[in-house]
Amino acid sequence: MFESAEIDHAIDKETYESEVPALREALLEAQFELQQQKRFPVIVLINGIEGAGKGETVKLLNEWMDPRLIEVRTFDQQTDEELARPPAWRYWRMLPAKGRMGIFFGNWYSQMLQARVHGVIKDPRLDQSINGAERLEKMLCDEGALIFKFWFHLSKKQMKARLKALADDPLHSWRISPLDWQQSQTYDKFVKYGERILRRTSRDYAPWHVIAGMDPRYRSLAVGKILLEGLQGALKRPKIHPDKVSAAPLGPSVDQANLLDSLDLTLRLAKDDYEEQLITEQARLSGLMRDKRMRRHALIAVFEGNDAAGKGGAIRRVAAALDPRQYSIVPIAAPTEEERAHPYMWRFWRHLPARGKFTVFDRSWYGRVLVERIEGFCSPADWLRAYGEINDFEEQITDAGVIVVKFWLAIDKQTQMERFEEREQIPFKRFKITEDDWRNREKWDAYRGAVGDMVDRTSTEISPWTLIEANDKRWARVKVLRTLNQALEEAFEKSDKQAKKHKK
Repeated sequence: MFESAEIDHAIDKETYESEVPALREALLEAQFELQQQKRFPVIVLINGIEGAGKGETVKLLNEWMDPRLIEVRTFDQQTDEELARPPAWRYWRMLPAKGRMGIFFGNWYSQMLQARVHGVIKDPRLDQSINGAERLEKMLCDEGALIFKFWFHLSKKQMKARLKALADDPLHSWRISPLDWQQSQTYDKFVKYGERILRRTSRDYAPWHVIAGMDPRYRSLAVGKILLEGLQGALKRPKIHPDKVSAAPLGPSVDQANLLDSLDLTLRLAKDDYEEQLITEQARLSGLMRDKRMRRHALIAVFEGNDAAGKGGAIRRVAAALDPRQYSIVPIAAPTEEERAHPYMWRFWRHLPARGKFTVFDRSWYGRVLVERIEGFCSPADWLRAYGEINDFEEQITDAGVIVVKFWLAIDKQTQMERFEEREQIPFKRFKITEDDWRNREKWDAYRGAVGDMVDRTSTEISPWTLIEANDKRWARVKVLRTLNQALEEAFEKSDKQAKKHKK
């Protein structure tokens, strides 16, 4: 895989100087067109052998192009803020917006490769990381991103010669880091596992480009031309990727039966019972959130439901049990301009809580398979694909210790009408009712079907849906609190067992 990059590739000075002006002009034009169109972001992943010219090449790209439209990100040691969240959080929050280019050093490939070379992880974990990288890149490309992956290569002999030359040069010896010398000792392992990663993750939508790194002029022209060709091709296409469905279609409902039909919406709590149980469950939640075992976890509660089902009231009863410093509430409405300029899941990744904290999502990432599906705000390819992307997202965050509790608050059509009319008649509730609520009511059956599909495809062992009978608000509020408490207790018990297992 790296043989061609280890032979002598060289460009003479005259040829280089004759080609650079036209290449630079074309790159600037493509960059300007990218910024004007604002149709997709560009992500450049920089990987490879130390000393192969990665930093020098990126520095040159900043000189050839407009650096104001390029975001160079370096992911070195994780900060405390990053360590308290799932591993991918640090990358998601740095993704460039449409019309911009992001260049990532120390990206997801660097992390998994270094971990395997130094024995921090074994092959099964490496393969798991490789699969995760593939899913991430597929999702980003399906959302329109253009990804370039560069591996800068040197043979072992070339690497040692380059390090010696730098060490002997008083003006440039400072550029050699401990990692450079360390990699000279682990070169064979680094190349072995690097090849494994490239072989597994070079795809038509995000291929790897192996760059011979010994000759600066050669590698600079090679990288510049690859970027230019990819940019020009993407800018000319009507769509960065066609709308092709990459998920299994939904099967027809033969008898029209729906999971929501199984709910007993007549369930009620008397006022006295409600007040007693509410206080009990709130006290229980308060204690669990202060438990020292919470330091291993973060908690996310997702609230979805029919309009006027009582999500806000349930959230207030949850919040009333807690110290305001422990939680945040994230209301999800129509995306802002900034959010529309990023992949769909970006707006949710950026709000993930740190360990020990609790985030409530008042509506959530499930909007894509609910309102966006029903209202036609995204294509069928988008919302069909979203089920798998959501499951992958929830698996990633639960693997990192996040407890995900998802609620659908269900009411019947008559109860919704009564609450709508009440909101119109009571001044301090009037702000809650909008034209959208009435319009959504006309699509009751469509939403009912979408909810059934959502639960069928995304209620998993790691993050199941809890359907809440919400015709009676008292019953719903207590059930929400009790479910949160049960989820926390089960997670604590599971992590206790894992901790004991690791001690043995």
